[in-house]
Amino acid sequence: MNDMRELLDETFQRAARFMESLPERRVAASHEADELVPALGGALPKKGLPASEILSRLDETGVQGVVASAGPRYFGFVTGGTLPASLAASWLAAAWDQNAFSEASSPVGAAIERVAMRWVLEALDLPADAGTAFVTGATMANFTALAAARRAILLAHGHDADRHGLHAAPEITVVVGEQAHATLFKALGMLGLGRDRVVRVPADDQGRMRVDALPDLDGPVIVCTQAGNVNTGAFDPVGAVCDAVRASDVWVHVDGAFGLWARASARFADLAQGIDAADSWAVDAHKWLNVPYDSGLAIVRDAGALRGAMAVQADYFPAQENREPFQFTPEASRRMRGVEIWAAIASLGRDGIKELVERNCRQARRFAAGLLDAGCEILNDVVLNQVLVAFGDDRATTEVIRGVQREGTCWCGGTRWNGRAAMRISVSSWATTDDDVERSLAAIIRVADAVLGPTPAER
Repeated sequence: MNDMRELLDETFQRAARFMESLPERRVAASHEADELVPALGGALPKKGLPASEILSRLDETGVQGVVASAGPRYFGFVTGGTLPASLAASWLAAAWDQNAFSEASSPVGAAIERVAMRWVLEALDLPADAGTAFVTGATMANFTALAAARRAILLAHGHDADRHGLHAAPEITVVVGEQAHATLFKALGMLGLGRDRVVRVPADDQGRMRVDALPDLDGPVIVCTQAGNVNTGAFDPVGAVCDAVRASDVWVHVDGAFGLWARASARFADLAQGIDAADSWAVDAHKWLNVPYDSGLAIVRDAGALRGAMAVQADYFPAQENREPFQFTPEASRRMRGVEIWAAIASLGRDGIKELVERNCRQARRFAAGLLDAGCEILNDVVLNQVLVAFGDDRATTEVIRGVQREGTCWCGGTRWNGRAAMRISVSSWATTDDDVERSLAAIIRVADAVLGPTPAER
């Protein structure tokens, strides 16, 4: 145990030094994966190394390939940082090494899930009796919720897909918005519903599904909507969609990976008006709730539908008197994922979640205003925490994005929007201060000026 304590103390010191470096650290990694592979290991070692030497190699070599996404100036991929309470809870839970598949294997894991689940539903103003699954992220949350949808609407047509598969099942029509996220199609493919067998509904210029363009639907039908377009932040009019398609064999699902957290703020809740009328919701926790990777939730109004789709039985499994986690998730054995969500919400409280959402949205508006003042083109209505900016033609925009990433003050990714190259700025970290925004703005404008050269008026 002395050796273990020394190792954990060394781990703490190395981790603390890294965290302390984040405010001034270059955001992009200094080395690519191909450069790191030789240093991290050649042939399989014949004999094992001391744990302290392994830790040293990981820290001193591996850290060169670390992107400072935990820091305050990372604005790529709608990535949150890690709240201190969640990081600490994750470390302690890792030491406990709990298999959180059941109450028998981990009473604390089951208890924490029940509390965290209730808090999430309260924060998002969703039905208190909804079924909830703690999963790896929005991709698996979409998969899990849509598995419940597939089961429920086929049962409404007399077919039990869990027992008999999709052979001879009634055909399910899947309706998606034209700007649905790519991972939704992955989930549909894994469920056997087909990535390409979807009815695409046209979207407006912000990526919102057009209710007036919905086709006539005859069940069984799953309609997949979106709360928070990954480029613009725009919301499908979910309430209006629910009103338009409501029937016993039509299921409305909401992919709310980051946007669903807007419901924690009265100021932005109107974006998600009527969203509580849907049948299921997917949301990430490692985005706007700022917990460590990987963490997400599938929420299903009909808890029985979720349990029916995910249930598993074995003679050695414990008797079920209370909610058993393994009856609601795709995995059986899994880590105690709920602890970081519990710690984050305990740390922030309702007011803290609201403040985080509102601050990040205000910071996104500041990005947009500063770039617009500098002569850049803002391509979206900045309604949430997403900003799309162009710096002239596609070539210039791409060069600015690469230049910003190389320069290192901040990190912003590229995308395409309405046929144009764009820089995407996603503000979703608890650690981002207004000063970080100003420093990042100055760096982006400085790089853009270098790429574009002086304006005619300046020549």
